[in-house]
Amino acid sequence: MKNILLVEDDLTYSRIVKTFLEKNGFTVQTAIKVKEAQQLFSNSKFDLIIADFRLPDGTGMELLQWSKSNYPQTQVILITHYSDIRIAIKAMKLGAFEYITKPINPDELLATVKESLSTQIPQVFSPEVAPDTSSSAQNSISKSSYVVGGSAEADKLEKHIQLVAPTDLSVLVLGETGTGKEFISRRIHDLSARKDGPFIAIDCGALPKELAGSELFGHVKGAFTGALDNKTGHFEMANGGTIFLDEIGNLGYEVQVQLLRAIQERTIRKIGGNKEIQIDVRIIAATNDNLISLAGDGSFREDLYHRLNEFTLSAIPLRNRKEDLEDFADQFLEESNERLGKIVKGFSPEVWEIFLGYDWPGNLRELRNIIKRAVLLTSGSYVEKESLPVDLYEPLSSNSGMRGSNQSFSGTTDLPSPKDYKSHWVEQEKELIQKVLMDTKFNKSKTARILNMDRKTLYSKMEKYGLD
Repeated sequence: MKNILLVEDDLTYSRIVKTFLEKNGFTVQTAIKVKEAQQLFSNSKFDLIIADFRLPDGTGMELLQWSKSNYPQTQVILITHYSDIRIAIKAMKLGAFEYITKPINPDELLATVKESLSTQIPQVFSPEVAPDTSSSAQNSISKSSYVVGGSAEADKLEKHIQLVAPTDLSVLVLGETGTGKEFISRRIHDLSARKDGPFIAIDCGALPKELAGSELFGHVKGAFTGALDNKTGHFEMANGGTIFLDEIGNLGYEVQVQLLRAIQERTIRKIGGNKEIQIDVRIIAATNDNLISLAGDGSFREDLYHRLNEFTLSAIPLRNRKEDLEDFADQFLEESNERLGKIVKGFSPEVWEIFLGYDWPGNLRELRNIIKRAVLLTSGSYVEKESLPVDLYEPLSSNSGMRGSNQSFSGTTDLPSPKDYKSHWVEQEKELIQKVLMDTKFNKSKTARILNMDRKTLYSKMEKYGLD
């Protein structure tokens, strides 16, 4: 029997969800705080964590990052409101299996739980075990997943991809979170002479800082505590193919130096080793940061930026390519039908009207998740409005916590009590930082200027509130 840890500070809500999961054959333990959840791991093994994003002593994001560093085989599902949609999507990039929004639909919760527990996680961060980055689990974007689109913006992007793909130029892909930067990078690889070689996708933001060099370049036995054997790094695994470095701005300075040397010399040296290893790898990097600004304040090497930026592509936000919405929706509908064993044919006119009127802050990732959820909840041939999250067409209701007990678990809002002034102030500061980050598309330099604080202070507060 699978063991689930439910972390939710609304006790009534927690009891309802716990009872529901236990009736469906799961063992459930509960916690109300991040620290309490961490302590439970000392005595129990959990297959899955279901955590609310907002908790009294931290966030579900903090718990996610902790669990991925200490218990990488434990899946994580994040519960969130739609006001936290960008954060939820970032959580998936950091290793969360899925996010589900309040109010929780029981069918959606049960299907997501079962799917998460049937999915194996490649052990990426263990020092003594090399990750199987060539597996389908690690490289989740298949060749058939790419949608060109028919808009003028999509046509321009495709022409640039066709132009640069046959070359061996390093490419920098810019764009907001969820705009499909990995899809674009995989498209470049598939159209290049390296298409039969490996395509290794790495999220630099998810690499533990102390192990980033080892993950990318490998290490020799005994190089550091826990290095029980020789390890092959991602660059060596990608030999003859392409390596995709997402969130490149998150790499530490020391690793940036190693990366620059690898690009210039076409060789790598394992951590603790003294042997030069020849590599033949094309590098595609992606970011939603302003690397020029990061270079200006010394947190990103300018010479590395120029090495990576031999050719630039810009991923298009979904709100700016509504003409392509139908192409993406049809693709995601087909994927969801196959994944869930359904035969939903399409979307009602009312749903299309909602889709076209929504600004999609989470871009393609949000659209894919919405469609998968809607297909799950659809019993007829077409997706109807009732299968969509209410926040798509009633944005002001995102913090209501209610949607009718016959359709979903009802719960109270999880905002801090106004009586606790300090807690209330902290929550206001966190929400302000989060809002400015969203408005600046997570441009940290611009965010710091708007908030009138230095970057070091901003980074500290982002880490404190689980927004990094």
